[in-house]
Amino acid sequence: MNDNVILIRYGELSLKSTYVRNMFESTLVRNIHDALKKEDIQGTVKREWGRIYLYTEEIKKACTVLQRIFGIVSISPAIQTTSDLNDISKIACNISKPVLGKKTSFAVRATRAGTHVFTSQEVAIRVGNDIVHTTCSPVDLSNPDVEVFIEIRNQKAFVFSEKISGTGGLPRGTQGNVLTIIDSPQSLLAAWFVMRRGCSLHIVLITESTAGLLDSFMKKWYIDSPIIRTDSSSPDFFNNLNTIVAKAECDAIVTETSFNGTKKNIETFAQWKKQCAVPVLYPLLSFDEKELQKKCREVGISQ
Repeated sequence: MNDNVILIRYGELSLKSTYVRNMFESTLVRNIHDALKKEDIQGTVKREWGRIYLYTEEIKKACTVLQRIFGIVSISPAIQTTSDLNDISKIACNISKPVLGKKTSFAVRATRAGTHVFTSQEVAIRVGNDIVHTTCSPVDLSNPDVEVFIEIRNQKAFVFSEKISGTGGLPRGTQGNVLTIIDSPQSLLAAWFVMRRGCSLHIVLITESTAGLLDSFMKKWYIDSPIIRTDSSSPDFFNNLNTIVAKAECDAIVTETSFNGTKKNIETFAQWKKQCAVPVLYPLLSFDEKELQKKCREVGISQ
């Protein structure tokens, strides 16, 4: 049995209690389903303890999508086979041939879960010897050019050669609702940070010039939040915000405001604290201008 599959890893969820972990995993799986549907990618998502698997024929496209889903730490396109060492070694040799040569070193990294007649070290030695015989490549366990990973879980095994970083954080929708004020590219970055901590957004757009950026941002990060337009110059601005907060049952308000120590800046903090019915969060508080620009580029926000 050889199947195309993507191994999906998460981080902080593994530290939670069984009940909370199950809830978080279910939310993550639902977010994956929603994103795949939006990109018209066919596939089957399966969940086991400690792992989520996506079976699809559109591996490359699916990997791009998974990298933009909050809660996913890393992914690996893999070949699934049985836990028989002959099957594992055959797959490992097949995926090694295109990337290894006499001057390209490699290492085999094997892990196991379940009961087997062999140890992880024995797997690495057996498969490593077969790869050497097939490719004539040297083994370098300390600093290899290529790593071949083998993950054996009970009666199944997964063979892969790369780990692609994800966005990390917590699955969006596991940490309550926040009202996000959008009026600039940096305010989108503030929204990104609270989503990465698992929050769901309710968006208030107060600057129409940011509408195009907001639309692109929402499509890229698979956000379905409603957009409410309001005028920040209105004397009823804070009353309007508090009304929206109450109706949407938001736990906090998020703004892009950062701290620069000026009198006007300090007065802005005081006004928001006084006027808002819920706590105000400042995800960008400690960033300077260069750091903000760099992070915006990393997240894909045009300035």
